[in-house]
Amino acid sequence: MLLVLLAAGAVSVLTGEGASAWIIGVVVLLSLALDQIQQQRAEAAAARLSDQVAITARVLRDGVEQKVPVAELVPGDIVRLAAGSQVPGDGVLLAAQDLFVQQSAVTGESFPAEKKAGVAPTAPGAAPEGPGVVFMGTSVLSGTGTMLVCSTGRATRIGEVSQLITREREDLAFEHDLRRFGLFILRITVFLVLFVLLVGGFSHRPWLDSFLFAVALAVGITPELLPMVVTVSLARGALRLAREQVIVKRMSAIHNLGEMDVLCTDKTGTLTEARIRLVRNVDAGGADSDCVLENAFLNSHFESGIRTPLEDAILAHGGIDAAAWRKVDEVPFDFERRRLSVLLARGGERRLAVKGAPADVLAHCDRWRDGEQVRPWTDEARARAEATLRSLETDGFRVLGVAYKAVPPTLENASLQDEDELVFAGFAAFLDPPKADAAQALRELLAKGVHVKIVTGDSELVTRHLCAALGMPVHGVLLGQEIARLDERALAQRVQRANLFCRVDPIQKNRVIRALRARGHVVGYLGDGINDAPALHSADVGISVDTAADTARAAADLILLRHSLTVLDAAVTEGRRTFANTRKYILLGTSSNFGNMVSMAFAAVVLPFLPMLPVQILLNNLLYDAVSAALPLDRVDPEDTRTRQHWDIAAIRRFMFVIGPVSSLFDLLTFWLLLRVLGAAAPEFQSGWFVESLATQVLAVFVIRTRGPAWRGRPHPVLAATAAGVVGGAVLLPFTPLGALFGLVPLPPVFYAALAGMTLAYLALLELVKRLYQARQRRRQHRRPVRPA
Repeated sequence: MLLVLLAAGAVSVLTGEGASAWIIGVVVLLSLALDQIQQQRAEAAAARLSDQVAITARVLRDGVEQKVPVAELVPGDIVRLAAGSQVPGDGVLLAAQDLFVQQSAVTGESFPAEKKAGVAPTAPGAAPEGPGVVFMGTSVLSGTGTMLVCSTGRATRIGEVSQLITREREDLAFEHDLRRFGLFILRITVFLVLFVLLVGGFSHRPWLDSFLFAVALAVGITPELLPMVVTVSLARGALRLAREQVIVKRMSAIHNLGEMDVLCTDKTGTLTEARIRLVRNVDAGGADSDCVLENAFLNSHFESGIRTPLEDAILAHGGIDAAAWRKVDEVPFDFERRRLSVLLARGGERRLAVKGAPADVLAHCDRWRDGEQVRPWTDEARARAEATLRSLETDGFRVLGVAYKAVPPTLENASLQDEDELVFAGFAAFLDPPKADAAQALRELLAKGVHVKIVTGDSELVTRHLCAALGMPVHGVLLGQEIARLDERALAQRVQRANLFCRVDPIQKNRVIRALRARGHVVGYLGDGINDAPALHSADVGISVDTAADTARAAADLILLRHSLTVLDAAVTEGRRTFANTRKYILLGTSSNFGNMVSMAFAAVVLPFLPMLPVQILLNNLLYDAVSAALPLDRVDPEDTRTRQHWDIAAIRRFMFVIGPVSSLFDLLTFWLLLRVLGAAAPEFQSGWFVESLATQVLAVFVIRTRGPAWRGRPHPVLAATAAGVVGGAVLLPFTPLGALFGLVPLPPVFYAALAGMTLAYLALLELVKRLYQARQRRRQHRRPVRPA
């Protein structure tokens, strides 16, 4: 749109229209300057807020470990790595303990890679590879390590292809809709310009005059302040969200919040308190078992990765003395096996203690602990264990399977093969009660048209129990193993009907998000784990929390400082408020500008002179833009925040074609008044229409800005003052020397008396047409089939 203005300015300069060139230049500079100022303010505010959640690295400098922002790392720094952290640069390992890294973003490997210190990289001259090398952009899944940073930023392997990685993210809802709107305006502009040029040619008018008039029309219909209005709206939205303890990392996500109709979320910490307590330790038959507690405690006490809330609950339970034990080795947790094993020693005894997802632990056991005896698995024993597990999960417990086995005293390195032929000790059962405000937040989101879907790695039974506690109906369940069997088209059909997705891995979470978006939904995803990063990246709105893993925070668009869906409900309201003010500008600009430009094109056909000089059209547009610049400050109707907002180009087009002709009708009345009643010559006609079109266009703001009656709406004081100043200035301008520079001449008092009456009639008719249009829109929406979410 700015390119259209620049082209018009260049034409004005080449044809000697200095005044037109100056006005176009002012419009362009005003738009760019306001946009740049607001963008800088927004970025500065976002930067200050983002400092609270900036990704940092644990760096050893001058013998002291300190947290340093990743952007400040330099080659030669020594960095500590732990589970959940991002590798901040390319480098070599100086030390590593059970270190597993997910490096698929760099190397394309599907499975985590084990890293070891002291292993030389590949030969000089080749790209550095090997188990002793780590890369920026990869994430630590488990274990600990110390690395020497060799390259940072653009010099890293991922830095070299960062542009390609950036392009991988598809256009999200906001960017897609803006592009569609820009193409819509461009088509109308081209049509009007070609129409005026053809009419001028057939009317034997000078081509240059017709061309300049057509260029002025193009400028008049172009909403050139849209970038500034969008930026100001987003900046104000980001600051208001900051007061609600929400940090905005990507501004356009605010608009996507307003459009969002599906929110996918994990349950732990979002719907539940995330204060997990270990409440039961039972064997396969459901009897209390100290053996379960002992092995679960030893496994959690000696593991090297970042502890999960379940492990914290085990350690908080206590009751086991681990002083006599020492750790020998570890097989860290990964998302494929879903279990963790620790090799322990006490005197001459060595034991492998295992805990993990119950199904995965049970699959590797060939015996079970019955009181003080160890018995072989039988079909009856396995059925008892599965019944106990089902009973615990039905009661809402989160369950871990616990197993162990004695190993030879000479075993020093534990491997995956050692996890076979285990003795099943039993189940550790945890309780994570639902949050007190979660049920109310779910109801409020649903009332706003946002459907919540739970996407979790937990079992169906536990998740169903939580939904019952929250009063959330279950419409359909889709399990991870079912998702694995579905292709993309089949999955896109199934995700419509299901609102619980259980036992899903990170790749399946991402597929669910992409399938929902493929069905036309605007999708938000709330997650805080390493395994949530792909889904956060793919969602229209990625939402995380300040305590999330580095990988999750890096992929998110919004960071919640308060872990509650209530905060998210407030964020949705703010997104819709921001969206509504942007839409006001578009509806006002397209409808009123379209009406005026159609009137000009019609007048160019029937009048022997130009209905308004090109420089007057540009001045008219500039003054109207001054009013539009205050729209981001305006209040919005409660209905705009209660219902989902979305860009509907067809609705914008209908609004333009309904409201625009009302403006054109009163333009024709003005033509009749000026020509037949006042007998105006060209200068008087152009001056009269300049005043009338600007007054009606500006005052129409107070009718269109609200869905309800115009007299009940309370516009922002800045908007009201700006509109009053522009209308007053338009009335007085023909009597000033400045007006003479633009070809404006004084008008008789009778014109202003007639203008006052016509303006009141115009506003009354506009209010009536607006109500009829809204009633028709409501009927259209009621007839439209409801799409399941």
